Amino acid sequence: MDTKWLEDFVSLAETQSFSRSASLRNVTQPAFSRRIQSLEAWLGTELIDRSSYPTRLTPAGHVFYEQALAMLAQIGETRELLRGQSSGQGSMIDFAVPHNLSLTYFPRWLSQIEQQIGRLPCRLRALNVHDAVLTLVEGGCDLMMCYHHARQPVQLDPLRYDMLPLGVERLAPYSIPDASGRAQFGLLGDGAVPYLAYAPGAFLGRVVDTVLTELPRRPALDKVYETDMAEALKAMALAGHGVAFLPDKAVREEVLAGRLVRADHAPDVDYSVEVELRLYRQHPDGQGERPTTQAPRRALVDRIWQALSQSR
Repeated sequence: MDTKWLEDFVSLAETQSFSRSASLRNVTQPAFSRRIQSLEAWLGTELIDRSSYPTRLTPAGHVFYEQALAMLAQIGETRELLRGQSSGQGSMIDFAVPHNLSLTYFPRWLSQIEQQIGRLPCRLRALNVHDAVLTLVEGGCDLMMCYHHARQPVQLDPLRYDMLPLGVERLAPYSIPDASGRAQFGLLGDGAVPYLAYAPGAFLGRVVDTVLTELPRRPALDKVYETDMAEALKAMALAGHGVAFLPDKAVREEVLAGRLVRADHAPDVDYSVEVELRLYRQHPDGQGERPTTQAPRRALVDRIWQALSQSR
């Protein structure tokens, strides 16, 4: 059995959608379906009720869901235990952080935490939002930082996972300026503008799509490029290839320097959207807690959590 089958099944159980899970797992829907079927064949029972919509688990599927989470967590714990023994750094904290936040938010945030609790030995895994959440569920990290939006919620059981809000980030459309200082690729004109988009399945892309579909007047966008990384979109926007929706923290310096400007500049128009920044950990008394051999690391996580809770 391939462990990817377990990850696929957990994703499907949580999204209740073959198409969405396939997108999140970066595979085609037929390939994703075949992997679920392979898992069912290996187990000798059906896990998915394919006669219902949205997708639901069979009774066997509900039982196996908990077992799959436990198996993935155990695999992660074993991996971390062996890593801790080989590195001699049992107190090093593992973070799972989305790519963009790892570059634009995490370094400053870490400096602020270290001012409160002292030097913090840590290891960072830069992932997409879905994989960062899955890493936490599997027990592969101590703390997980991610985005959250009401229309694209991060669904983690509050009985198993603690959460602290860290702030908000605003996504807005940006373009290089023209000679007059206004957006070269403005969204308020009549013609289509070259659009630098997030790849299907990217969390920020799903948030942007949700916002665009709800606008009373959707701008005419001609998709000319797509990627799942905000930093790559920013580079393309700076090179003059089109307009991109970017987090404000990612473009702070470029906006101050006048190299990027808002592409929806008008008194009565605002195409921006706020997303919440959150930090998660497994509840100390919940299932899936990391091994007791990592007590120094758990104590350090508690110190971080306490410092953040007191500063709210």
